[in-house]
Amino acid sequence: MQNSNNNFEDLFKVMKNVSEKNLDRFKLKELLELIYHDHNSEDIELVFSKLLKILDDFQINSGSSQLKEIIPWNQTHSVLITYADSVSRDGESSLVTLKLILERYFQELSEIVHILPFLKSTSDGGFAVSSHKLLDERFGNWDDLKRLSKKHILMADLVLNHVSSSHPWVQQFIKGQEPGLSNILVPSKDSDWDNVIRPRNSSLFSQINTNEGPKQVWTTFGSDQIDLNWQNPKIFLEFLNLIIDYVNNGVKWFRLDAVGFIWKESGTTCLHLPQAHLIVKALRIKLTTLLREGVLITETNVPQKENLSYLESEDEAHMAYNFPLPPLLLEAVMTSRADILNSWIYDWPKLPVNTTLFNFTASHDGVGLRPLEGLMSDGRIKDLLINCEKRGGLVSHRRLSNGEDKPYELNISWWSAMEDSSRDKERFQQSRFILSQLLVMALKGVPAFYLPALLASNNDIKRFSITGERRDLNREKFDYEKLLTQLNDFNSNARRNLTILSNAMRIRSELKPFHPSSDMKCLTKDRPDVVTIQRSSGDNSIFAIHNITENKINYSINKDFINPSLNKEILLKDYLCGKEYNNLNIVLEPFQVVWIGYK
Repeated sequence: MQNSNNNFEDLFKVMKNVSEKNLDRFKLKELLELIYHDHNSEDIELVFSKLLKILDDFQINSGSSQLKEIIPWNQTHSVLITYADSVSRDGESSLVTLKLILERYFQELSEIVHILPFLKSTSDGGFAVSSHKLLDERFGNWDDLKRLSKKHILMADLVLNHVSSSHPWVQQFIKGQEPGLSNILVPSKDSDWDNVIRPRNSSLFSQINTNEGPKQVWTTFGSDQIDLNWQNPKIFLEFLNLIIDYVNNGVKWFRLDAVGFIWKESGTTCLHLPQAHLIVKALRIKLTTLLREGVLITETNVPQKENLSYLESEDEAHMAYNFPLPPLLLEAVMTSRADILNSWIYDWPKLPVNTTLFNFTASHDGVGLRPLEGLMSDGRIKDLLINCEKRGGLVSHRRLSNGEDKPYELNISWWSAMEDSSRDKERFQQSRFILSQLLVMALKGVPAFYLPALLASNNDIKRFSITGERRDLNREKFDYEKLLTQLNDFNSNARRNLTILSNAMRIRSELKPFHPSSDMKCLTKDRPDVVTIQRSSGDNSIFAIHNITENKINYSINKDFINPSLNKEILLKDYLCGKEYNNLNIVLEPFQVVWIGYK
């Protein structure tokens, strides 16, 4: 009888998997038909059948069968953002060197490792991809990447919008050959592009000399980054093959770079068009077919409402970069004024189940300013720019449709941004930095850390003076031997940062209230000096309290937020340092952070 029951259960699982597989395939075809409604049915059927063959071949070769996707994040997860060659030494592939550094010094902070573009490229920190098959020789090879995946979940970039001007598709375009001829986007001369929203102040179109004479191509991010023609459905096949290469070499999390720009139509803003959302939905179905624990993360440096639009339907991205967080937190810490930050956290968006936010401060890009639209006054934004410039930062601009240039992002290392405004620049610098990273850990979502910031990287003036690229101020590269000297010095800023934050992440991993799905409240909406975040799981709560000022503050937790069953005898402790409290009054040192919970 037991065997019969087991057989029935196995049969039910098989039937359920087949049913889910067929449903996903139906949805995928439906999405293709919606995206490419102006194509004939034969074209769509051809692409659809090729997509299925690629997916089926993968499942046969990998021995996997499609299962219902799981949501693979909890309070133990954090992301370390790094370039493949952030740390290097002579005679060794940089991915090999990176593996050594991560295993020795970053274990608690690198459950997931986001390796910024590692494919062959020609500019923009790897985002001008010149080959979808080969890694940059300096970094190593696919096997080096796969070895990293043995102890870390890998995250990689899908640069969907463009390729390098040296990419084979561009060279084929020049010669009038396929697939490049169909894959490169040529703007129609008769179309209306006046309303296009720009992320740069460079030319929207660039001229390429082809065998048939000069042609204009679309270049959203600059002349070395040639936009792709997503109105050609066959481009889905190209990127599915790239995703499979990534999956086969250990990548499970995918950052969709600048995904909002991929679809262009005359008379529109060419940003977040409905087809862009449909393409993300199709990518999610394909990823789920390949990898049940796969994660899609959208990267759209835009105002909050637009940014969250990729999560709202529940079947698009799993996660979105939380772009308002870096500039809001930066302004609060620089000015010791957290009123806007508190109000923003208080109004934290309600997201669909099984989606969350990617919380970060520093990254390889600048600190975006568009996410401040509707959140911060022009006067305070201007003051933020001035404060960053005083600390050695620069301001990059984008071009509006009227030809005016407007500030788009701040280019500054996060460590330099934490400097004091007095003559003593290092006064409270580390305290501000630690507070900013601990606040990221306290928020609802998955925390992310940028390797150069953790290593106390100052503005890289030397690199910027060589390249002229403003973002290179925040992209310092480290020599392995010199870095070891720093990290072996327990008094160095880099070692202290890693020690404090690794310990905090270790503690966080044990506290269920910090799960990305656990409840969150901001208890200090009307205060400028303190940010208090209550995270709760069942009857258990953690109060993450941040003194944003250089003054000592006496702070009291409102008893209404304490579990009523504990009101008679309050026994609390700070999980970060172990200090115990028998009342609700907390004395906070300048820029101190405490994680208060029930003993």
